[in-house]
Amino acid sequence: MDFLEQIISWGNDILWSYVLIIALIGLGLYFSFRTGFVQFRLIGEMIRLLGEGAGAKKKGVSSFQAFCISTASRVGTGNLAGVALAIAVGGPGAVLWMWLIALIGSASAFVESTLAQIYKIRDGITFRGGPAYYMEKALGQRWMGILFSILITLCFGLVFNSVQANTITLAFESAYGVNRLMLGIILAVLFSIIIFGGVTRIARVVQWIVPVMAVGYVLIALFVMIKNVTMIPSVFSLIFSEAFGPAAFGGGALGAAVMEGIKRGLFSNEAGMGSAPNAAATADVSHPAKQGLIQALGVFTDTLIICSSTAFIIIFSGSYTDQSLEGIQLTQEALSTQIGPWATSFVAIAILLFAFSSLIGNYYYGETNIEFIKNSRSWIMIYRLAVIGMILFGAVAKIQVVWDMADLFMGSMALVNLIAIALLGKIAFAALQDYIRQRKEGKNNPVFTRDSIPGLKNTECWDGESSQESSTAAK
Repeated sequence: MDFLEQIISWGNDILWSYVLIIALIGLGLYFSFRTGFVQFRLIGEMIRLLGEGAGAKKKGVSSFQAFCISTASRVGTGNLAGVALAIAVGGPGAVLWMWLIALIGSASAFVESTLAQIYKIRDGITFRGGPAYYMEKALGQRWMGILFSILITLCFGLVFNSVQANTITLAFESAYGVNRLMLGIILAVLFSIIIFGGVTRIARVVQWIVPVMAVGYVLIALFVMIKNVTMIPSVFSLIFSEAFGPAAFGGGALGAAVMEGIKRGLFSNEAGMGSAPNAAATADVSHPAKQGLIQALGVFTDTLIICSSTAFIIIFSGSYTDQSLEGIQLTQEALSTQIGPWATSFVAIAILLFAFSSLIGNYYYGETNIEFIKNSRSWIMIYRLAVIGMILFGAVAKIQVVWDMADLFMGSMALVNLIAIALLGKIAFAALQDYIRQRKEGKNNPVFTRDSIPGLKNTECWDGESSQESSTAAK
């Protein structure tokens, strides 16, 4: 195991220190400039689209529904455990870099989600798509789509699920002293029942409870923020001084803050990683840019509101200075100092629901991408057994091991996607220009067809037939 840990650590050092940070920030800035800083300039339009989708009556997935789905999936381990880990390792200065990667990365989120919409395909009465599809259809590189499918399957289906199991067992060990292996076995059994199609009621219950728990956590975080409102200026001052002050430039503190902030920010908001486009492609909208704008707003909501709330709670408490606390246990301790001992149990239950629903969602990301490669029941069965094995592994593994594995596979997956959207960015820019032109002409519901971008090829869903949304609007 020590040798494996060294290999993973070495891979992370190479990937994050020299390649991915430059790619994430560089492309985020490039997309920001090329879109005229769409993430700030059109924030009013993003909010308008949410209201429009909330009032729509349709069979498909609206912009508002897609926003709710993506936000519910984002709120969880990354917001509660990931933020704590970033502060524990990189100090309060890591929070600034989480903010910056969200502000810059939201432009990347716009590009990748717009591309996913343009190159989505029909799947019965719904749609599916994502990076593998625009790699194959727009770039004509099926091998690249297969590579991405393999990476997202390994990353989400296997490694990220070990992170979810690890977070659950650590939270319950801290709250109730539960044996981590026994809880891991219970999780594996419940997960097996769901994926093998036996009892779907558990999945339905979790699907409804998770948004409620997410809202509950946000309300508690807001209460803590209001309770400590006089400390907010000093917290901002601490974050900036830790990020750029003289102490940050000694002993590698600056590098740790930058790296941890960007890693945990990407894990939470997924901007540029290539995962959110899989969900974005399912939305039934009249113009691809709509979903691009919605997903850009989702990045802001995740990092600037929810992650920041967790960060402030931890800094208010001062618990991050206790080196014996890591990840979710740090969040539990910090919240307990603010609202009482019951917070430990609340966080444990919340993370159980968040992470368990993520186990299911992560699994299906993998299954869908396996089907992109080859529709084989044997492959799916092997994959299912591997996922169950990784849940058991994550349940008992050291926290740093599973997060380091997540960083390595998350970074590899993001790098492949970033290369693709860098090559295809001009298509998303053209779609944005078409959307803005129609809005300036007074059209509240811009409509896109393949002719909207000269020379656009290999699209299945934009052949001039109106989507359900645009057809409804026309009536």
